[in-house]
Formats: sequence, C-alpha cells, structure tokens
Amino acid sequence: MVLPRLLALSLACASVFATQIDLLVPRCPLTSTAKFTTQVPSGKACPNTKVDLCYTSKELNLVFTAEGETNFYFNQTQGTNGDIWAYEVMEAFIYKGSDNPQSYFEYEVSPNNITYNAFVYNPSRVRAAGSPFDHAFISDPFGDGFKVDTKLNKAKGTWTSSSTIPLALFNGEDPRGSIWRMNFFRTITGPDTYPDQQLCGWKNTGAANFHITPAFGKVLFI
Repeated sequence: MVLPRLLALSLACASVFATQIDLLVPRCPLTSTAKFTTQVPSGKACPNTKVDLCYTSKELNLVFTAEGETNFYFNQTQGTNGDIWAYEVMEAFIYKGSDNPQSYFEYEVSPNNITYNAFVYNPSRVRAAGSPFDHAFISDPFGDGFKVDTKLNKAKGTWTSSSTIPLALFNGEDPRGSIWRMNFFRTITGPDTYPDQQLCGWKNTGAANFHITPAFGKVLFI
C-alpha cells in the first residue's frame, strides 16, 4: 500500500511543478508578496503597489499597500458593494482552481474602508462584447466572516488595507497544496482627472480590462 501512495504523491508533485507557479503563499504568520509597478495595458510606470498574502485553515489574509498616493479619492456616499471601482481601489480577483475561470470572486477596497464583494459570471473569460457578464453580490460580508481595516498615511502618501476573506466562500478550507488563480489591481484617479483612471496590475491583461482570466497568475498554497 505504501508504494502506490508514494507513486500518487510523486505524480501529484510532478503535476504541480510542471505548472508555472507565479506565487507561493505560506501559512500565516509567514507571508509572500505580489508586487506591481506598471500600468495595464501600456506597461508605463505606476506607483508601487503590493499585496502580502498568507492563509490559515479557514481564512485568506490579504494586506494591500498603495504607495505614491496623492488623492485618496473616493465617494463618501457609497456603501458596501457600491461602484467604488469608479474611484480609487485596490482589488483581488480570486478563483479556486488552475484553469482559466469563467466565474471568480472580485474583492475591492477603497481608501475609506468600503468593500465590493461579488462573484463574477464571465463565460467568455475576456468580457467579450455581446457575451453575458454579471455579478452575484455577497450582501452581508461582515456577517459572513469578512474583515477589513484600512489606514491612511497622507504624510507618507500611502494607504494600507488588511483584509480577511473566509475560505469557505470557495469550498476551499485547508488549501495547502492547491493551485488557485488570482490577479491584483489598483485604480488611481483624482478630482482633476476623474472619471479617467490609471489602471495598474500584477499580471498585465493586455487591455484596459481587468476581466481577462487567462492572464490571472497561478498561486500555490504551501
């Protein structure tokens, strides 16, 4: 019985290592970091942005940090699941699995600690014109176990948001050894440029469109 188990384990490891992995995410308190400094799709410079990640058996922890911030621009009338993406946000797109997803979770947070929480239905995988594109919102994220704490440091031009997302949302508790698909983004605007935005991203989608799932990075929980 031992030999077949060892063979199965070897085959599983070979499958993982044959896949290009963009980020290894450890169990907390260790963290790994996704950094990005370029705009989507132009590749021009973007202020330093990073996401520190780790996990527990039940939660995914994300710490977003935006540097080079000048406006901290948001709409104070917006609440949970409002169109905060039209202003300044940091974002995570998350999918449990290694394929190019047609549905995935979109999480956003603004400088005033407002969040956007929705599953996205994107069967074309690229938000193609004429193809369905829809959202199913998480209506009570804090009641469901989400946590968020955002701090602004205007003197240093930074804002940081510590976010916790329950892994049960993905049927993904105890994710060690699994490969997920993710991408991270930041939008930058201000009173003089709104509604135009700088679009910054970890994995360049090749278009002014974040919803291109083949571009999502591959993340292995270790």
